[in-house]
Amino acid sequence: MSGSGKSSLVFDTLYAEGQRRYVETFSPYARQFLDRMDKPQVDAIEGIPAAIAIDQTNPVRTSRSTVGTMTELNDHLKLLFARAAQLYCRGCGKAVRRDTPGSVYAEVVERAKAAGDPRIVVTFPVTVPKNFKEEEVQALLKAQGYDRIHSRSGALLEIVQDRVKMSSAEKTRVIEGIEAAMKIGQGKVNLHPLDEEGKAGAPWRFSSDLHCADCDIHYSEPIPALFSFNSPLGACETCRGFGRVIGIDYGLIVPDESKTLGEGAIRPWQSPSFHDCQDDIEKYAKKRGVPLDVPFRDLSAKHRAWALEGEPEWVSWRKSWPGTWYGPTRCTCACSCRVTAPTRLVRSATARA
Repeated sequence: MSGSGKSSLVFDTLYAEGQRRYVETFSPYARQFLDRMDKPQVDAIEGIPAAIAIDQTNPVRTSRSTVGTMTELNDHLKLLFARAAQLYCRGCGKAVRRDTPGSVYAEVVERAKAAGDPRIVVTFPVTVPKNFKEEEVQALLKAQGYDRIHSRSGALLEIVQDRVKMSSAEKTRVIEGIEAAMKIGQGKVNLHPLDEEGKAGAPWRFSSDLHCADCDIHYSEPIPALFSFNSPLGACETCRGFGRVIGIDYGLIVPDESKTLGEGAIRPWQSPSFHDCQDDIEKYAKKRGVPLDVPFRDLSAKHRAWALEGEPEWVSWRKSWPGTWYGPTRCTCACSCRVTAPTRLVRSATARA
């Protein structure tokens, strides 16, 4: 298909017509600063939107350069997500939004109707600081008029703000009570519906911050940097924004599981340069009771983990060697044989991928 005109159709016809129509949407004053684009030699083209063309030869040679960064579409997407996206809790999946006394009142009215108009206890949480006693916190609350405690849970107190019945309570009273509870409860308020026996059911939790009241998870303000893989704030914690990671491929370390540890199942240690590591594993396997004459695939999970990951008592080469088996995964420093072999296998696996 080489030379059939694919690039000419895309760049010289479709892209040219889409870009020409896009330029025509500007005012005559703005068009004078833009390059004039001739109409492609076609009779008619329908349904062509504004388009962006990227040359096949990419002069940028960096792993952080993508189509989005080259066309600057990422900048617009970051703003879109930061300003218009809806936050959902990673714990329960519910929408996270800032509650106000008015929005809390409206939702509680609907919930109360669905629950049969129960009596509701309005409370707010207060955490007892480590350098204070509970009696001291209660004395401070009592000085402000709060002397009723709904419940205790460790260092957390639920203080009663009001008791209301939504069908008969005045709207002003309920909203003022919710507002006061949010003020003292640092933006949090809980409403406990009571059954006919006066026992409190599952609380209805609300928060004025970007905070999931049910999961008690706080979220930071959405800013464009949170949606950029080139920013430390938005980059993935695993790949750091590169889109790939380097790790150890155990399939390359033990390519033939029919071999025993004594026969050289761990391939990186079979060359003359790295034979010291093979001697080490044979020495420590005898001490720990790990069989050297059993095929690697027939070893127990505990023995396979010991051979590949070393012993859990390992701290560092300075503190643990000799005396503790290190394993291929800890070959990260000290002598060259404990660095080169696994690393080379990992890189070759990455190259093949």
